[in-house]
Amino acid sequence: MTVSGKRSPVGRGVTALALTLVTVVSGVAALASCSTGEGDQANRTFSPRPTPPDTASFSGMPPSLMSSAAASALASASAAASSASAAASAFEASVSAETLRANEAAAAVLEKVSGGGNAGADVSLRGKPRAETGGLLAVIVSITNRTDKKASYAVQVDFRDGAGKVVESRIVGAEGLEPGELAQPLAISRKPADLNLTPRIEKAQRY
Repeated sequence: MTVSGKRSPVGRGVTALALTLVTVVSGVAALASCSTGEGDQANRTFSPRPTPPDTASFSGMPPSLMSSAAASALASASAAASSASAAASAFEASVSAETLRANEAAAAVLEKVSGGGNAGADVSLRGKPRAETGGLLAVIVSITNRTDKKASYAVQVDFRDGAGKVVESRIVGAEGLEPGELAQPLAISRKPADLNLTPRIEKAQRY
């Protein structure tokens, strides 16, 4: 509507409304076009934000390098001790298997002997390196038949501490030695290797 050649206010309002509607419709169409196009960003799947860990289930901080080194050293020491113990047991078992009968016979003989016995001059002691015995304290009992007849021997070795107290006694024997023949059984202490013990011949009997 025009009044005196000019557009009335009502006409101007209608025109503005129409333009607004056209703009809205165009925007909707553009959105629709974008939502159905190939490679649409809206159709992409987005990963949700990662869930933070539950710290209440943590057992603590990891061990330090020093703790790990200490644990490794302890394990090595334990393994070495076990190996030494096994070596000692194996050594003692092999020796005992060879001399068991002679030692049992010697023990039976010494039960009836009072004093030091009659063969002290025929017996002497010599230490055996611990490297050869698995760490055990062992002594070689050298027995020589100094008579002119075949003879057997029974020997008791006492292991004494620094105060002279007998901590352990071991008995070894040698059977049927010819005149001049030498036998060298081992007297082996079963006490801990760190004890400072001194072996001594307590009894030596020829029979």
